[in-house]
Amino acid sequence: MSRIGRSPITVPSSVTVEVGTGTVKVTGPGGTLERVVPEGITLSQDGEILTVSRVDDAREHRALHGLMRTLVSNMIVGVTTGFTKELEIVGVGYRAQAKGDAALELALGFSHPVNVEAPKGITFEVPAPTRIIVKGNDKETVGQVAADIRRLRKPEPYKGKGVRYAGEVVARKAGKAAK
Repeated sequence: MSRIGRSPITVPSSVTVEVGTGTVKVTGPGGTLERVVPEGITLSQDGEILTVSRVDDAREHRALHGLMRTLVSNMIVGVTTGFTKELEIVGVGYRAQAKGDAALELALGFSHPVNVEAPKGITFEVPAPTRIIVKGNDKETVGQVAADIRRLRKPEPYKGKGVRYAGEVVARKAGKAAK
């Protein structure tokens, strides 16, 4: 039995979970999320407790058991509190500017500004020109958008310039040795 998969999920009173045939839909104050449940995995709700179980001990079902439990748990957290990822911009002249809640304009050392549009359910905050906060209720989407922004100009190892996650440590390399 998966140690993660067998632990029950507590559903807050402000959240409703609808378990259908092959789908699970979670609705709360932060919005609605829906996910397909793979075959061999079943969800059952008893009051405020949601449990995830599998039909047998096949390798595929064992692999999906804990994963599905964590995904449903993340859906519940997402519709109640939401998820955030912080990014830092390091470099002379590198900056971010918000264009509403759903768009960013980044100056990352290119000859042109880079515009980033947020997908549905994602918002951007720019508390300082060198900090970006990505917010949303779907953990996967928040992480993917943050990774896409970071990919525009990854931190380079010599001067450390680029876009990095808040608190990320960039391994620095020594430059050329002087003669």
